Amino acid sequence: MTTVAAYAAPAAKAPLERTTIERRPVGPNDVLIEIKYAGICHSDIHQANEGWGEAIFPMVPGHEIAGVITEVGSAVTKFQAGDRAGVGCFVDSCGTCEACLSGQNQFCQDGVSTYNAIGRDGKPAYGGYSTHIVVDADHTLRIPDSIPLDVAAPLLCAGITLYSPLKRWQAGPGKKVAILGLGGLGHMGVKIAHALGAEVTVLSQTLRKKDDGLGLGADHYYATSDEDTFKQLAGSLDLIVSTVSAPLDLGAYLSLLKTGGAFVNVGAPEEPNSLNMFGLIGGNKILAGSMIGSIAETQEMLDFCAEHSLGAEIELIRADQINEAYERVLASDVRYRFVIDTATI
Repeated sequence: MTTVAAYAAPAAKAPLERTTIERRPVGPNDVLIEIKYAGICHSDIHQANEGWGEAIFPMVPGHEIAGVITEVGSAVTKFQAGDRAGVGCFVDSCGTCEACLSGQNQFCQDGVSTYNAIGRDGKPAYGGYSTHIVVDADHTLRIPDSIPLDVAAPLLCAGITLYSPLKRWQAGPGKKVAILGLGGLGHMGVKIAHALGAEVTVLSQTLRKKDDGLGLGADHYYATSDEDTFKQLAGSLDLIVSTVSAPLDLGAYLSLLKTGGAFVNVGAPEEPNSLNMFGLIGGNKILAGSMIGSIAETQEMLDFCAEHSLGAEIELIRADQINEAYERVLASDVRYRFVIDTATI
């Protein structure tokens, strides 16, 4: 075991504080990563506040992890010390269940999340708000040299969370795609959809971030607080990807889709939503969900971002600013992802 510094929530809704945690020894199939940067995802706040149900404490959040490998296990051949590496939302999967065999190991029935989970050793898994992490090599990503590590960190969740549905629903030339919500997730959706060649619309509550949205690659920007938006865009969109973590008037947004269009939700509200099913039936419309991506697809996303010179728009913070950052995320006061400089832990 190795003792490393970290920031943890000691209990639900408690401020995060500096502490130490134990990392397991590097096994034959493991790599040891010196974490350089860790993104703050809204899901970190949901889980630290037990917004999605009972959680495990103390909790070290963080599943947007970028760093450098400092040690490899005896059986590891795909990495070596000095390689740039990333860790996303899960760190283990069984490899034998239906999900794993179909190439969707993010849905493994026996998978282990990066934090707020119990590992196969029976001990709590701790996330990226720390200086080091030991990860199975098959669940470790290679970060291309052309992407700076600080702007690469949020790609491990925000990037793949948007890339996966955009690819699945074939966002590209000739497709009209809307990103609902311009935050940590949404801004990456705009960048990726634009790079894929789609005609991109941002749907946001107000026009406050319009210049940002257009600068990120959007072709159009509309305020959802304006009733005329729903009249102007009625029946015009092929795909809407919602990043909003709050209940929505789903019927209103389904009305914006063409026949056969899809509304895909990647946001995870703590409260349930409701829907009049006629909003789906009329027009053969699709209401779907999407959750991150497999290890293979996440690597594909990183390579795509490198090819198109994409990275997150970030605000780099010290570790002692994490609690303030949480408050600012809840107030929508970040453009567009907080990233912790783990050298300050």
